[in-house]
Amino acid sequence: MPFKRTKAELTLTQPERDELNQITKTQTAEFRRVERAEMMLLYANGESVPAIAERLNTNAPKVYRCIDKALDFGALNALDDIKRSGRPAEITDDAKTWIVSLACQKPKALGYSYEVWTTRLLARHIRENANATAHPSVANIGAGTVSRILDENDIKPHKINYYLERRDPAFDTKMAQVLHVYQQVEWTLEDDAFQPICDIMLSYDEKPGLQAIENKAPDLPPVPGKHGTMGRDSEYVRHGTLSLLAGIDLVTGEVIGTVEDRHRSCEFVDFLKMLDGRYDPDLRIQIILDNHSAHTSKETRDYLETVPNRFEFVFTPTHGSWLNIIESFFAKMSKSFLRHIRVRSKAELKERIEWYLKEINEAPVPFRWKYGLESTKNQSDLY
Repeated sequence: MPFKRTKAELTLTQPERDELNQITKTQTAEFRRVERAEMMLLYANGESVPAIAERLNTNAPKVYRCIDKALDFGALNALDDIKRSGRPAEITDDAKTWIVSLACQKPKALGYSYEVWTTRLLARHIRENANATAHPSVANIGAGTVSRILDENDIKPHKINYYLERRDPAFDTKMAQVLHVYQQVEWTLEDDAFQPICDIMLSYDEKPGLQAIENKAPDLPPVPGKHGTMGRDSEYVRHGTLSLLAGIDLVTGEVIGTVEDRHRSCEFVDFLKMLDGRYDPDLRIQIILDNHSAHTSKETRDYLETVPNRFEFVFTPTHGSWLNIIESFFAKMSKSFLRHIRVRSKAELKERIEWYLKEINEAPVPFRWKYGLESTKNQSDLY
């Protein structure tokens, strides 16, 4: 006599069947989800529960539970365990709130030497103070439970994210002045007839601490079939550092730079003198720069008095160096030319930097600043 199923049929929609088939083929799904998907597909195709259990090398009660869940809650809901009521929570909501409040304080404020919490230290503090603070439900809490409670509240007291407090009360005004220079550059590049406030517009800064590092052993070039990267010995020799003083002509994109041992007022004045000799004496030079002491020193001011109306400084706000286009050039330089550089002396490093600047200036590209310029709609906003 042929087998006749007494249990209800499991009818799968095409999207359900497609998803169950996809789960059975994936390599990353949980085993229990794959197994349950196979059970439901086989049952929907007409196989008996004992046959399914034998085919999947499992037991019939397990298959029955899966099919019953699918019939009661739907095939896709049967892939996962149904949540159970379980026993009442042992840790009260007040205790959890207390734990989160502790995590939001520094350990130092509670008598520990630590700057930030570890889960073990926090768990120990909770255990030692739970009864005294009327939270007996966490008197025996472990570090894992503490970690889970903190995760539920998205609190990570062992980590620090840095922020920068605005310390310049004139930040917005100074930023607007810098953006006005960039707006003039845009209009100059777009309209040959436009006359900017100043004839020459530069972005200037120093890049100190350029290390002259020499290998102790020669580099090993890549060898096909053996090693695909440059080989380098881990030991090296330091020969000192240099500073790059550089400015970008914002209209032409040309980089004007000098390499010095230091970046004091005298080097900055020498750079200004170089600019003075480079451009026509009838032209006014506008420079965007930061508030480094060398830029506002007595020596610098004394020199500027000897060339009245030749230079105009536009200072970036405190902690606003990101507004200075030259910083983008320095970042590109660090990630490309300076990355892994090795030289035999400071003189060679200076020569390599000057060579790099010459290569850049063979095909200069003006930097087109965009941030904040949408607020400046017309040329009259500059005045």
